[in-house]
Amino acid sequence: MSLPISILDLAHIAEGGTARDSLDTSLAMARSADELGYRRIWYAEHHNMATIASSATSVLIAHIAANTTRIRLGAGGVMLPNHAPLTIAEQFGTLETLHPGRIDLGLGRAPGSDQNTMRALRRDPSSADNFPQDVLELQGYLTGNSRIPGVDATPGKGTNVPLYILGSSLFGAKLAAALGLPYSFASHFAPNALEDAVAAYRREFTPSEQLQEPYVIAGVNVTAAETTAEAKEQAHLARRRMAAQLLARGRTLTPEEADAALESPAGRQVMQMATYSAVGDPGEVKDYLDRFAEHARADELIIAPQAGTVEARLRTLELVAATADGA
Repeated sequence: MSLPISILDLAHIAEGGTARDSLDTSLAMARSADELGYRRIWYAEHHNMATIASSATSVLIAHIAANTTRIRLGAGGVMLPNHAPLTIAEQFGTLETLHPGRIDLGLGRAPGSDQNTMRALRRDPSSADNFPQDVLELQGYLTGNSRIPGVDATPGKGTNVPLYILGSSLFGAKLAAALGLPYSFASHFAPNALEDAVAAYRREFTPSEQLQEPYVIAGVNVTAAETTAEAKEQAHLARRRMAAQLLARGRTLTPEEADAALESPAGRQVMQMATYSAVGDPGEVKDYLDRFAEHARADELIIAPQAGTVEARLRTLELVAATADGA
């Protein structure tokens, strides 16, 4: 690969496992990625999901940063309408102060949860409408140009934590272009608008103090193993887990029940979410990522390792890194 490769760690809580197990796995993945030369790792904000342990994103980033040395770490992303921009500026300003030059802040406008959880978060249903203004307010705190007179983020002011707009539609693409910010498209689970969104972003991009040229990060699922058959088996185990998470609300399914769920109309829709997936031996995965990068017009790829076991996810990272080094 001629492009930088990064990682989206979905912080899965395995069946029969605990949140602590998941966080220990995230640390093991980060340490491995640090040694293997990956560009960055991002963690996404989700709430009220029994299978995902990254709800307190900034706290997780702090733990990982304190136990790694080089790799950039960030949110992919913080769902900004869930929070006051000042609070996020203080959190990520603190992270940047403690770990200078290693912190990213990706921003999304989705709730990262369902309607009941939105209420529990005290999120106003219309808060997503203020997302562009909230991004600008947050940016002001981090650059030291507060848009609210007399209010500064401490820590945060002048840390210039780089912002990224996350999206799966034209809205995020156009906003990132208008603000002159990097754009990360969630093609690992929302493939349909990839080409149109990237085209709109590149066409409408306006240079800014943070970024002079458009910069696209595209998400892609990856399962790599020594053999194609082994990779396909691990990818199928990951799809079964997805069936339980999305179709059975986390309820334990037998392998037969999970396969039946995946064959249902709803299951086929879930499968369609993973349209962009590299599954195979190292050569096959490298070829797929090369083609996908060109298709997505990407400047960087962010991979979501998909496998049924922790060991297989770690092996995916090793094999992808090896093919990147050999490109």
